[in-house]
Amino acid sequence: MDKFIIRGGKPLQGTMRPSGNKNAALPMMAASLLTTEPVLLHNMPDIQDTRTMAKLLQSLGVTITKDPLASTWTIQASNITPGDLDPDLCRQIRASILLAGPMTARYGGLKLPPPGGDVIGRRRVDTHILALQKLGAHFEYEDFFDFSTDGLVGADILLDEASVTATENTIMAAVLAKGTTFIRNAASEPHIQQLCILLNAMGAKIDNIGSNVLCVEGVEELHGTEFTIGPDYLEVISFVGATVVTGGEVRIKDAGVEYLRMIQLVLSKLGVEMIFDGDDIIVPSSQKLVIQPDLGNAIPEISVMPWPAFPTDLMSIAIVIATQSKGTILFHDWMYPSRMFFIDKLVSMGAQIVLCDPHRCIVNGPTQLNAEKLDSPDIRAGIALVLAALSAKGESTIRNVGQIDRGYERIDEKLQLLGADIVRKRTVTTEN
Repeated sequence: MDKFIIRGGKPLQGTMRPSGNKNAALPMMAASLLTTEPVLLHNMPDIQDTRTMAKLLQSLGVTITKDPLASTWTIQASNITPGDLDPDLCRQIRASILLAGPMTARYGGLKLPPPGGDVIGRRRVDTHILALQKLGAHFEYEDFFDFSTDGLVGADILLDEASVTATENTIMAAVLAKGTTFIRNAASEPHIQQLCILLNAMGAKIDNIGSNVLCVEGVEELHGTEFTIGPDYLEVISFVGATVVTGGEVRIKDAGVEYLRMIQLVLSKLGVEMIFDGDDIIVPSSQKLVIQPDLGNAIPEISVMPWPAFPTDLMSIAIVIATQSKGTILFHDWMYPSRMFFIDKLVSMGAQIVLCDPHRCIVNGPTQLNAEKLDSPDIRAGIALVLAALSAKGESTIRNVGQIDRGYERIDEKLQLLGADIVRKRTVTTEN
């Protein structure tokens, strides 16, 4: 098990370029199941989650060729042999559920072990099941999710929640269904928009991309294509946060600023300045870091909502930034009941945070954080602890960084290039 040793207090300086969006790469890998022809994906993030998804696809007979120098993966599903998927692999990654839509559409079904992923509270799969049933899939559950169909037919579907992965699964099933499908209350995150653009390049007919009502006209077959995955906006904002809390100055190249305006607006409540320069972001060293009160000097609130509002995956990073901002602010994440359970680790470092309940906390800043020995509980809390350690006084240790590696490609190397004092060490365990 790897760990990070971080000596804080070093301002980040320089230029970096983010990796491709993990949350776009995973459904695109699943979408390759919809055609016998090769799908070339450029700017692929080589991280633990994409490697796990690759193993799942390969277990179904998919061939994957990687060009690491070009960050290009060629995926071809010409000879699929549907069989039992490895339960251990499925438990490692929630995105395994994304195989249900394309496999049901093209091969008539799939037996899928329950998916895993981050431990941040219950994450429903009911929306996936209900949507696929609307398209004509049959579903049974004992130890496995068992999807089957004699042929999918377009339908008018109202998702019971704007679930990202359920929207993606429904789109991938609908593109080969007979007739037209309307997907209402669809999620509209950047990675969903990119998936739709990829599918259209493969011959699908998807309209209203970026809205919460998608229209999908089914086609008989799809063909291969190539596609460049956009930047991971979660990584972009992670580096914005790391720069801010260390008092550094960094230019983030090709940051995908078209998707970042709401995030820019929300972080400005914490006194964070992000300068858009073309498609780059400049994070200047002259940060105000003063929390902006609401009208009447009321304590402001940052709450997560579905896109295009502030995303839940950035809540942990915003909380760390708030510990270095002057003032008091309330954070509210109603989506996941365990999202804030890493806050005790920040408190142990000296942060002034009151956990009101599983969904809300109040942060009062600024406070000097002190080094601590910590464990990374999940991807987003893990990267938030890295930010805290970068700003802390002394030498911190963050264990279980495999969780961070699931979502961030070579995060320690990228931080080192910006001047961070971070070292990866492998913990060697011996058995008696």
